[in-house]
Amino acid sequence: MEIGDYEPLSISNLQSLIILMEKPTIITLIDGLGMGGAERLLIPYLRYLQANGFALRVCALQERHGNPLAAEVAALGVPVDLLPVPYLRDITAVPRLIAYFRQHQADLVHTQLELANTLGTVAAAMLRLPTVCTLHTIDELQPGSKTARRIRLMWWVLRHFCQRIVAVSEETRQHHIATAKFAPAQVVTLYNGIDLSHFEPRDLACQTAVRTTLKIPAHAKLLTTVAVLRQPKGIQFMLDAMPAVLTAVPDAHYLIVGDGDYRPELEAQMAQLAIDERVHFAGQRRDVADLLAASDLFVLPTLTDALPTVLMEAMALHLPLLATAVGGVPEMVQNGYNGLLVPPGSASQLAQATIALLQDEAKRREMGENGRLLVEQKFNIQRQAAELASLYRTLLS
Repeated sequence: MEIGDYEPLSISNLQSLIILMEKPTIITLIDGLGMGGAERLLIPYLRYLQANGFALRVCALQERHGNPLAAEVAALGVPVDLLPVPYLRDITAVPRLIAYFRQHQADLVHTQLELANTLGTVAAAMLRLPTVCTLHTIDELQPGSKTARRIRLMWWVLRHFCQRIVAVSEETRQHHIATAKFAPAQVVTLYNGIDLSHFEPRDLACQTAVRTTLKIPAHAKLLTTVAVLRQPKGIQFMLDAMPAVLTAVPDAHYLIVGDGDYRPELEAQMAQLAIDERVHFAGQRRDVADLLAASDLFVLPTLTDALPTVLMEAMALHLPLLATAVGGVPEMVQNGYNGLLVPPGSASQLAQATIALLQDEAKRREMGENGRLLVEQKFNIQRQAAELASLYRTLLS
């Protein structure tokens, strides 16, 4: 095209220009607003996306543990709604979502977690709205199970109707390209990120106060796990490792932060192993950063995970990591650099690695410093939110 030439402005181009000039409305549709990793990540993303020129709104489909994060979303000035959908087969769900998207003049819908991914993507597609879906998990399906049927339905919907699928790790991306048969160009890897300003080291007085509250001696070697208490999180294997750890490191204590259906089994296992004086169940907590800052080692014995947010939080607080080599975890834990990796389901190797780290303060300090550098470089929310904002703008144009 020569200088001075022009193309007529089509209706579609004019609509795109108007959207980009105004603040586009992004609706995040999520299963619930409990204290899971995907839910907690939403808060810093919303904060930084607001600064990137978007009008935001959040809608939860279920009330999970009272939806405690709804108040934090509202505190940001982001409207938050509950549109109750009790189960996937609710035949009113899609029509109600269509009405909701129309009412709030959505320009783009971003879905998170299984129910929202399936129903929200269908509703948005019927309105011809661009959609983004974030996959936070690597699902290992049991053939013929109800869960497998639900996940395969979600995959089918996303494969046909979702414009862009965000995988939280490269392992998650490759897994879904292979198993869900997504087109490689449809799936992008975007690591999650955290707001580092909320994870600065605490002073000694704060650490001492936390330990006093939990009845953990100030001199104890404290290893901590933060997780929803479910069987796949692998905490049962860390409990099995504790007798060997206590033999080698008599002043060790193990703090388990979180709650869930598997807690009674874990407490029974603790009692059977006679380690109840050294294992502490803290339940669901809002002061996770303070608890991590009072710890000496972070342990995540999970059997499957895509990209655990809590590993980023532990790294930000200069904690060395001990984790299992599953999913996207090796993309976060560089063995020997910021922590140690062991195979999943091995109590003996968990014990061996725990003992090695608890007995080497210099190595723990070095790994903690390396972890902080890594999270600053790779898992910084400002950088990740800017990439997500760029993806939104690409789809909106």
